[in-house]
Amino acid sequence: MNIAAGLFYVLIVLVSWLVQLVGLPGNWLIVVTAALYAWLVADGSRAALGWQAVALLVVLALIGELVEFLAGAMGAAKAGGSRRGTVLAIVGSLVGGIVGLFVGIPIPVIGSLVSAILFGGIGAMVGAFLGESWKGRDFDTSLQVGKAAFVGRLLGTVGKQIVCTLMVIVALGAMLL
Repeated sequence: MNIAAGLFYVLIVLVSWLVQLVGLPGNWLIVVTAALYAWLVADGSRAALGWQAVALLVVLALIGELVEFLAGAMGAAKAGGSRRGTVLAIVGSLVGGIVGLFVGIPIPVIGSLVSAILFGGIGAMVGAFLGESWKGRDFDTSLQVGKAAFVGRLLGTVGKQIVCTLMVIVALGAMLL
């Protein structure tokens, strides 16, 4: 039971790292998985996970959200983006990331991840551009906000993925030590 639970835990944590790349809540999936694992596996077990590790994962997940939000908001705000443009950039980013995961560059696994990141940025750019155009802004202003949303999305993704990688290290390290 503990070996199967441990292997399932490792699998879910690694899959969570991957889904984080496309804009899905992989960090929070790690937190939920770790909390369930800590609750289900007895403390005396060799592969038990302490609640201190779960608390650290919650803190890291919050930091990841803050990094992503600040990067995206600063990108759009720096270019003078509206709230509508920002919201549509977020929607476009999610849609683009998911589409990119399935479209993929013809390199197994890595190609899909790279295209998910790029399509997420492109989706953010298109969403921000459409939001600003809808708001009545001219083409050049809308395009500038779109470009800033693209850069903000990429920087936010990289920052949040770094935090997610730290979460994987904590989640698996706490179980194995």
